[in-house]
Amino acid sequence: MSNLSIETVEGGVVFTVKVVPGSSRTSSSGLLDDMLKVKVSAAAERGKANKCLIDFLSQALGVKKNVIRIISGQINPVKRVEVLGVSADMLEKKLGL
Repeated sequence: MSNLSIETVEGGVVFTVKVVPGSSRTSSSGLLDDMLKVKVSAAAERGKANKCLIDFLSQALGVKKNVIRIISGQINPVKRVEVLGVSADMLEKKLGL
């Protein structure tokens, strides 16, 4: 089993997420290689899947939505996500990894 590749940046962390849109419900599906795999209920259109991902991460990590930012992969299923105010250990613990 792989470990989630987490980069510590000033004030938070950056990690890679593989988003699978159009699922029956939004949930984490564990790891895929060194990425977090998240199934989202929203379709991959007009940023709906991105918004759903941010909503899910906000709730799962217990942080406000405005501290989560997709820094690359806006229109790609593989995204780099930055979350401020959390450590790598806290991220893994809250996501159950």
